[in-house]
Amino acid sequence: MPEISRFFGISIKMFFGDHLPPHFHAEYAEFKGIIDIRGLVMLHGNVPPRPLGMIVEWASLHQAELLDLWERASRNQVLYRIEPLS
Repeated sequence: MPEISRFFGISIKMFFGDHLPPHFHAEYAEFKGIIDIRGLVMLHGNVPPRPLGMIVEWASLHQAELLDLWERASRNQVLYRIEPLS
């Protein structure tokens, strides 16, 4: 699962050929979450509110790029990195 961004101890990853809906995986310490790209909500997981807020803020800034990466991952193409939240 390639890492596409990292910021404030949060790792953002995307699987190749993953299931719908379009989403990405976020990891923060021992916490993990699956975030819907279109709705910017956590579908599954246990990420605490503060890091989840940063993840959603970052995703809202990069939603078009995330959807592009989702399409690339669904076709097993090379993924690029997205600028971290600063």
